[in-house]
Amino acid sequence: MWTKPVQHTRTLRLLALMAFALPLAACGGNVDRSMATATMPEDYHQRHPVALATGMEKLDVFVVGYDGRLDRRQLRDVRDFADSYKRHGQGKITAMVPSGTGMEHSAAQTLDAVRHVLAGSHIAGSISVGTYQVANPRLAAPVQLSFPVMEAQVHNCGEWPEDLASGSSADTFSNKSYYNMGCATQKTFAAQIDDPRDLVRPRSEDPSDVSMRTRAIGNIRTATDPGTSWTVHNTAISSVGSN
Repeated sequence: MWTKPVQHTRTLRLLALMAFALPLAACGGNVDRSMATATMPEDYHQRHPVALATGMEKLDVFVVGYDGRLDRRQLRDVRDFADSYKRHGQGKITAMVPSGTGMEHSAAQTLDAVRHVLAGSHIAGSISVGTYQVANPRLAAPVQLSFPVMEAQVHNCGEWPEDLASGSSADTFSNKSYYNMGCATQKTFAAQIDDPRDLVRPRSEDPSDVSMRTRAIGNIRTATDPGTSWTVHNTAISSVGSN
């Protein structure tokens, strides 16, 4: 007489358990799909690679006074700029002279001083000269020097497509690297490279110093090399013919 109510209660419990398990199954399916479709590289060298690109090396030479002369600091800056051009420069040096400041004569004198320093640094070829309009005449308007140069650059760096603390991404809870991981390291490494072509191929070796090599070999043979503690024992190969 009590069989039917008991069966009815069991049926309700089974239905409740199935209804509770369906959302969990759906969540598990979403996590699996997110992890399967993730294509972002885990290695930051691949996510933020250092690449060779054409850039511009620049120097601002400020117009000081009305005679346009270069002080000691700016004279050293222009000489360093000339040395960098001789090592890595490509093409012509471009000089952009400010216009609309009321000090065009002083700017022209500064440009002449720059030309004199470059000529003293044995830089051959002409300088491409242009002008640019100054937005605020009360601010310092320098003579802008530049030349094209090959440099190491890092792309896809400094971007934050997702908030790390929001939990909106499945990677936040899966112990994966965030998008900008390694960006600062790669940028710092690229900024310290003297010649970006060293990343592609090694430099050729310089000829060896014959005199230094001969002296080093002689010191080893006579046991006078300070970097060794070798002892030379001159012994006969055999005793044949010694009597």
